[in-house]
Amino acid sequence: HGRLKVKTSEEQAEAKRLEREQKLKLYQSATQTVFRKVGPSERQAGELDESVLELTSQILGANPDFATLWNCRREVLQRLEAQKSPEELAALVKAELGFLESCLRVNPKSYGTWHHRCWLLGRLPEPNWTRELELFHCWDYRRFVAAQAAVPPAEELAFTDSLITRNFSNYSSWHYRSCLLPQLHPQPDSGPQGRLPEDVLLKELELVQNAFFTDPNDQSAWFYHRWLLGRADPQDALRCLHVSRDEACLTVSFSRPLLVGSRTDTLLLMVDESPLAVEWRTPDGRNQPSHVWLCDLPAASLNDQLPQHTFRVIWTAGNAQKECVLLKGRQECWCRDSATDEQLFRCDLSVEKSTVLQSELESCKELQELEPENKWCLLTIILLMRALDPLLYEKETLQYFQTLKASRAVDPMRAAYLDDLRSKFLLENSVLKMEYAEVRVLHLGHKDLTMLCHLEQLLLVTHLDLSHNRLQALPPALAALRCLEVLQANDNAIESLDGVTNLPRLQELFLCNNRLPQPAVLQPLASCPKLVLLNLQGNPLCQAAGISEQLAELLPSVSSILT
Repeated sequence: HGRLKVKTSEEQAEAKRLEREQKLKLYQSATQTVFRKVGPSERQAGELDESVLELTSQILGANPDFATLWNCRREVLQRLEAQKSPEELAALVKAELGFLESCLRVNPKSYGTWHHRCWLLGRLPEPNWTRELELFHCWDYRRFVAAQAAVPPAEELAFTDSLITRNFSNYSSWHYRSCLLPQLHPQPDSGPQGRLPEDVLLKELELVQNAFFTDPNDQSAWFYHRWLLGRADPQDALRCLHVSRDEACLTVSFSRPLLVGSRTDTLLLMVDESPLAVEWRTPDGRNQPSHVWLCDLPAASLNDQLPQHTFRVIWTAGNAQKECVLLKGRQECWCRDSATDEQLFRCDLSVEKSTVLQSELESCKELQELEPENKWCLLTIILLMRALDPLLYEKETLQYFQTLKASRAVDPMRAAYLDDLRSKFLLENSVLKMEYAEVRVLHLGHKDLTMLCHLEQLLLVTHLDLSHNRLQALPPALAALRCLEVLQANDNAIESLDGVTNLPRLQELFLCNNRLPQPAVLQPLASCPKLVLLNLQGNPLCQAAGISEQLAELLPSVSSILT
């Protein structure tokens, strides 16, 4: 920094070019010589000796990221272990450690060099781990050395204290704390992410508040703050079980994507307390990891002459199960978890203590008054409100989103992220309101949505309104809506219908004023057997010549198509 760039003359530029060419020739020559000496016949002839160390040092000294040559050096050193005396071997190792330090000065982030150092020290009878801790601060290497030296986590935490006190912007130190604190304060049933006891949490919150009040624009402390208020990994759960007599189908949704049929994810179906062998598939037919899986049911398991049938799905790996009873004369049954009871949408922040979160919210609002356009502060306020009460703070949250998008501190390339995050929160709130109302109709119109998520939570929805938003596509996950009968998606920017596939109950589909370009994009609708009404008015494809005839041929089962 601060050095003026001096223009070079053509003569100087030519001299530098010739110098680079000369270095390249030497480099290539040395590389070819090494490869000749490490061939199969040369190995048998014993040419894999100390001369290879000398040759490879010339190359690695200029380019430490040559992984093959580090492998050659390891092979040479392994051979020399059996040939050298202890004194000679100690001198060789000392020289190798010194060479590694010189390579790290050339490129401190050379993975090959760090790996070779770990390998070398791991072969020593008494490596000097204390010197390694004092010498290097590369974080992955430090964790390796600390583990080998059995350094107590409390000492390493004190080390991060010293670095953070010196510089609040040390992101790696903050991250290291998030690894060390769960080791020092293990909590039962908190998962691999770990949560902290309240007294420790309050102390850490005080530290991180000092950091972001000192430098509000530095992201390191804000990220650590989000981790502090995060929650443990959600437990595996079977969220919803649905049985349809009409479709002779059973559908089940999970707390995370599964690949059913793999060695780890196995489902057992019991019908009337007897195991039933079935073929599981995903709603979209891709059979990739999915939140939702379904299977066909044999007629005997749906016999309406019996008073009832009991269906139970057991997820062995998740140690979870769900059961529902299909009564005589009923066409469907289900059993599901409540999104309101399980707090399914509070994944980024959790309520450790509502008083703690409320205090954090007030502190961030105070900072936002001093730094009105600080994007990290605004985003944290939004997340804290989501954790405290998403419905109570909905209006205020939307106002903060508007302020955040208007902020000059927000990179225009990140604006789409904020739009999608806002859409995610609005959809979550709508699902909560739907559950409180105990209905199967979801209204998402006029919300300026840019994306759809949590569709696995809408397994039982019969009517869905997505009109007047900014959606560009209906995603494949929409196929999870097995009970959907009416879908309204007018006045969006939809160009693709890949998600409108295999919907067994869909009867009416409204797609007015979108951007569907040609009849071919309607092909997925052929997999919806009950579709009778399709409104396409205001789409570009309606301008095509002979469109009515093309649509009648493409979708012969749809009795009413409006163009």
